[in-house]
This record gives sequence, C-alpha cells and structure tokens, in this order.
Amino acid sequence: MARTRKGRAVNGIILLNKGLCLSSNHALQQVKRMFNAAKAGHTGALDPLATGMLPICLGEATKFSQFLLETDKTYQVTAKLGVRTTTSDADGEVVETLPVNVTEAQLFAACEQFKGPIKQVPSMFSALKHQGKPLYFYARQGIDIPREARDITIFSLSIDRFAADEVDMTVHSSKGTYIRSLVDDLGQVLGCGAYVSKLHRTQVTDYPADKMMTMESLQALRNEIDSEADVSDDQAFIAMDQLLMPMDSAVKTLDSAELERIAEGFFRNGNPVNFMGTTEYPEESLIRAYSQDSGLFLGVGFIDSDGKIAPKRSVVYT
Repeated sequence: MARTRKGRAVNGIILLNKGLCLSSNHALQQVKRMFNAAKAGHTGALDPLATGMLPICLGEATKFSQFLLETDKTYQVTAKLGVRTTTSDADGEVVETLPVNVTEAQLFAACEQFKGPIKQVPSMFSALKHQGKPLYFYARQGIDIPREARDITIFSLSIDRFAADEVDMTVHSSKGTYIRSLVDDLGQVLGCGAYVSKLHRTQVTDYPADKMMTMESLQALRNEIDSEADVSDDQAFIAMDQLLMPMDSAVKTLDSAELERIAEGFFRNGNPVNFMGTTEYPEESLIRAYSQDSGLFLGVGFIDSDGKIAPKRSVVYT
C-alpha cells in the first residue's frame, strides 16, 4: 500500500533571499516546513557564505527545477586582493600572501580577459561529482582530483568599486560558472592573488529581485498562521501561497503550444499528441504545453519523430 505523503499539495516557486551562514539544503527544509509542503527542491546551491536569490520549488514545480539550474545568473561580488585561500573564499586557509600593486587600468584590462566565452577549471571545493561524491569531499581529505576545463560565458563583468585591496564587481554569467574560481583566476592574472570576501546573487534568469523574501519575513507569516488557524487548512496559507511564482515561470524561455481537450487527456496519460499551431519544430525541441480550454499549464514535452509533442515532465494536479 502506498504511503500517504505528509504536507500540502502546494505548487510554485518561492524566491528566497538566503542569508549568511545558511546552507541551501537547510534553507530548503525550513521553507518546506513553513509552507507545510509535501515536496520541495532548490535550483542550484548557494554556499553558506553567499547570500541572495535561491529559487525553491514546491510540489509539482520540482519537476522543472533542472531548467533553472541551466539558466544564467547575476552576482555582486567583493574580491579581496593580495591573499589566496584554499577555497577561494573567506572560509579557506590562507595559502599565499602577496603585495598589491594593481592600478585601475591593470584591473580593467585583466577583467576584459574574462568576458565572453571562456574555459574555467572548477574548484576542488565545488559540488561537482566524482565517482558519486562531490569534489569538496575529496578536497577536505587533501585529495586533488584532475578536472577538465569547462565552457562558460561571462556575459558582463563590471567594476563597481576599486579601493586599495578590494574590488566590487557585478558578474552576469552562464550556468556552471564558479564565481570563486573566477576571482581566483583574476587574482592570478593580476599577480597578487584574490579571494571572495562577499557574494550576493541578485538574479536567476529574469526573476525580479523585488519578489525575494527573507527567511524572517516568511517565518513572520507562518507565525500568524500558527496563531490563528489550523495549519492543515489550505485557506490558512493564502497569504503565503500568493508569494509563489507560477510553475511555468521556470520554463518560460521555451516555446508554447495549446492542446485541445482530447489531446490534453492523452498528454496527461503520457501519450504523444498533435498540438495546435502551424509552427514546425525540430525533433527533440522542448515545448511548454497548455490546455486550450482552461489555459492550465500541463508540463513540458518534446517533439518526437512524428512531429507530435510527447510528455517529458507533466504536471499532476490533485
């Protein structure tokens, strides 16, 4: 007999403004509890020393978290020059200290080298997996694992402040970019070393920063619910649920198609179907699917060899 899942069947994405010294998984568990959600997942970890936007998917939205992992991100970062650490941030041990004799012109010239498509070697303190374990597992044991350089893109990199041995920058980058590695590489080019002393993620894809909620604000709303209502009642969570971004916001860069009533039923049951519209898409193209009748988001499908849309991630509404 299937075990009944505890919690509410709430679907959507909350934009958490993660605070300092909080792991992404801990933040996920707190948010899940606050919403009394049956299921939750985040969309790319932020280090405990990093703050800012952490989209957390609830319910059926977790099926689309991978799409947010693959989007571009924007960061505000402070680099400390003259020091290199094991982790390329303030949490690591100092491995090198050098004098800082960097001019503004040298800094701008160095930054130019990192703009556009570049290769980056991931840090040993990243969460990339090797034989099923994250690289930081080996790094903490003093084991160095050879890593291949990966293709990333730095769409923009601006210098916001340069004062003695500190540099404030805004970086807009592609998926897979490690800001700590970027700052360490910048320090190497400048010849003085550098590490990240502060990191704040301001944006994931084009989610609005003003929609972010702090953990404290969410907790205050939950405290109101606890003091006034039965926490098992969905009606009690109306104010909190209104903060959620819709599920399809995670995949809005994809083209969309509408399905007629009969096709909608087949799609929900896992079958490829014809869809409305005259656009022809290449095979394997990913498409957002919606109900023609209700406008309801049905999930993401792919174009099969017959030109039909086959379910890849379909939404189950309860």
